[in-house]
Amino acid sequence: MKKIEHIGIAVKDLETSNKVFASLFGVAHYKEEEVLSEGVKTSFFKSGPNKIELLQATNPESPIAKFLEKKGEGIHHIAFAVEDIKSEIKRLQSEGFVVLNETPKKGADNKLVVFLHPKTTNGVLIELCQEINSTK
Repeated sequence: MKKIEHIGIAVKDLETSNKVFASLFGVAHYKEEEVLSEGVKTSFFKSGPNKIELLQATNPESPIAKFLEKKGEGIHHIAFAVEDIKSEIKRLQSEGFVVLNETPKKGADNKLVVFLHPKTTNGVLIELCQEINSTK
């Protein structure tokens, strides 16, 4: 894992949360994107070298809707950048981690993504991200 790629925060209302985080960081979000396969609309902020992804559910069956219902607004996941997502999946599985989606799928911000089950990562949902341009 090269670095923390971003921190994902589940929010009830993206427009309201965009205003809160724009005030917090002193800069507007630089990108909004909908990921239909995940039932989510995202908004990205940069703070120095760091990225924050706000996630709003677009349907009641999406993982974000279920998270909000169970836990409320807050940190949803930590994403790490990787160079070769397929070899990283194999490495982590050999270490005993459970991968929720063994086949990488297209996520927001031009990334291939997989998630590790929080039961195997001390309760933290971990996302692995690889730039689509560098697909191996």
